[in-house]
Amino acid sequence: MRKITRRSFLAAAAVCGAAAALTACGGSSASSTAASSVASSAASGSAAASGDTYTIGICQLVQHAALDAATQGFEDALTAEFGDNVKFDFQNAQGDSATCATIANGFVSSGVDLIMANATPALQAAQSATNEIPVLGTSVTEYGVALGLTDFSGTVGGNISGTSDLAPLDQQADMIVEWMPDAKKVGLLYCSAEANSQYQVDEVQKYLEAKGVTATQYAFSDSNDLSSVCQKAADENDALYVPTDNTVAANTGIVDGICRPAKKPVFAGEEGICAGCGVATLSISYYDLGYTTGEMAVKILKGESNVSDMPIEYTDVTKKYNKTICDDLGLTVPEGYEAIEG
Repeated sequence: MRKITRRSFLAAAAVCGAAAALTACGGSSASSTAASSVASSAASGSAAASGDTYTIGICQLVQHAALDAATQGFEDALTAEFGDNVKFDFQNAQGDSATCATIANGFVSSGVDLIMANATPALQAAQSATNEIPVLGTSVTEYGVALGLTDFSGTVGGNISGTSDLAPLDQQADMIVEWMPDAKKVGLLYCSAEANSQYQVDEVQKYLEAKGVTATQYAFSDSNDLSSVCQKAADENDALYVPTDNTVAANTGIVDGICRPAKKPVFAGEEGICAGCGVATLSISYYDLGYTTGEMAVKILKGESNVSDMPIEYTDVTKKYNKTICDDLGLTVPEGYEAIEG
């Protein structure tokens, strides 16, 4: 098999080990044949037996703590199994979906053995680029939404599988009410360009309204209008909720700079956002999520599993809170929450 020198992690490598939490996202229909997946798995298994080197293409949407941690976990799982026999071609799309497509097409042209797509736009780009090379997504919230599947039941099929960072959304709504039992209005802040963020706020809105809380969506198109939309949400609500949204994750300082002085608590869909601007979250470990994805990749490359048969995998959630912001806002922490470290 081919040997391709892995690209440097650059600045991303320095922070990949951070045990953060974050992000989510959404795309189009996965279409490939099980036969092509079987062929890819069989070829990979043969390579493992002969000790040949695997090349894994990693497309990461943007650099922030959660996605970095997922990439690190993925690499660690594969390195633990294959050592120097696995090489990684890591590329960061700098938050641009079109760049994700360019990266994915490049992986196909160079003939990588497997593609890891970190965040929804990366997964969508990989799905469009190939129906033969195995593709594993991570930091993707809901695969049915991400891939436009109308009959998704837990297994994508074709050449795509992966892991989900979805925390139970009914429990996210319960968390807000637990912390803010007197809150009447909650603003749901999210990027309209991220399909899985839309999915999350739709669900959380439904659960909050069932509890008698008025929930209003505040969509921004990109980081340029995040500040103005966040200001409006803070002015009009008792608290805010932010899903596992990549744009907010990369710009938590903007949200914190508006909401903390206004004494408006922000509840987050993951730990990375919570650490930057939130008071509490139900969150996963993105490192663990990436490691699980890596273990799936090992099975595919060794020919032990067929990607078309592998269901989407999930990880456990933990209740966490941001001590600094809670103290600043004078909030009492309910039982069962762990302080975010660092």
